[in-house]
Amino acid sequence: METHFITLQHRAEYRMAYHQWGDINNPRVLVCVHGLARNGRDFDFLAEQLSCEYRVICPDVVGRGKSDWLPESLAYDMPLYLADMQELFQRLQLDKVDWLGTSMGGIIGMLLASLPNSPIENLILNDIGSRVPGQALQRIATYVGDYEFTSLQEVEAYMRKTYRAFHDLDDRCWRHLAEYGHRTDEAGGLYLHYDPRIAEGLRATQHEDIDLMAVWSQVNCPQLLIWGEDSDLLKAETVRIMQQQNPQLDVLKVRNTGHAPALMMPAQIQPVYEWLLNR
Repeated sequence: METHFITLQHRAEYRMAYHQWGDINNPRVLVCVHGLARNGRDFDFLAEQLSCEYRVICPDVVGRGKSDWLPESLAYDMPLYLADMQELFQRLQLDKVDWLGTSMGGIIGMLLASLPNSPIENLILNDIGSRVPGQALQRIATYVGDYEFTSLQEVEAYMRKTYRAFHDLDDRCWRHLAEYGHRTDEAGGLYLHYDPRIAEGLRATQHEDIDLMAVWSQVNCPQLLIWGEDSDLLKAETVRIMQQQNPQLDVLKVRNTGHAPALMMPAQIQPVYEWLLNR
């Protein structure tokens, strides 16, 4: 795995990091994009397994991980994320890619896949669908903050308490999430590895649902929907409507799991691996 940076100039100048696995000359490319308060290293275990078949690219969306934060005068929003990903494709000369997006990363992928002449050939949505409940977004916004910790063990304890959908992870995965999910300031304080401002847009939605049906109806490539059975972000009714509209939609239900399946353990990675190899 190697980490690289590109400099972008959308509204301001900033660097975006991406983590790359596999042969850079492999024409089969999988782009994996994380959720609101996560980063590209969430996909390390999946990327390691798939790197024998794919060149796997896992960006840190601006404001997260090793990517720069935006100036305080600028907002984090979908148009910016879309522009960043489109430029990443151009810089890396990616004409065709498969896309795996968790939560926010799934919305970005859905929007990109709905565009004319989209480079996305196969789309995997991890626990995100054509309607996103506003109350669930508000719940997520409540745990995004400028927390300070005194040790890596405290970071891990916070994550174990906050990310309850990851209950099936082993200790190695939790250590990984804590290690790559924190940053250290000059004084030695430990903080979560994102700009606390990333949730400002969610807090302003006032529990309004997001209707993406018009967008999703424009997505024509093969799609796999990963559904955490107990998710509050992807409801059973939304899954049913999506299946009615697209009978070819493949659904992978992850039982006893909320938002969102971590895709770090073999039982969750293997079905994704097999679905992609059968495309």
